[in-house]
Amino acid sequence: MTTDAAIDAKLAELGLVLPAPAAPVAAYVPVVVAGGLAHVSGQLPFVDGALVKGRLGENVSAEQGYEAARACGLMILAQLRAALGSLDRIERIVKLGAFVSSTGDFTEQPKVANGASELMAALFGEAGKHARSAVGVPVLPLGAAVEVDAIVAVRAD
Repeated sequence: MTTDAAIDAKLAELGLVLPAPAAPVAAYVPVVVAGGLAHVSGQLPFVDGALVKGRLGENVSAEQGYEAARACGLMILAQLRAALGSLDRIERIVKLGAFVSSTGDFTEQPKVANGASELMAALFGEAGKHARSAVGVPVLPLGAAVEVDAIVAVRAD
């Protein structure tokens, strides 16, 4: 079992810190727990407190997109910690859905989504390996470059 302290140590080792969980920007809740699964609403990428905006293939590079997806992954974990009380309750990352604002000829959505996927594997080991979709879209809320949602298996309190 991965503990909160172990995750915090891994984050520090990677030079990362969980952000404060972002408030919803519309009529939804960040996390719903039902049937042993936490469903995390799509999270946007905040790096150094600023939203990463733009389109891949236009004004955001694949590397910047990767970092944006990783920032989305950090926000997913921040939302889970707030909702569950502790990341100790996470059994497995089941699925991530990555939405990449991109031009019609940009085809590296999977590489961008790896920013979130590789973060989960680094933090949770085998339990961080998950199913995933990586989809190109013409626009995301607030002009964000990337949005990632998640389904996570959780232990009962």
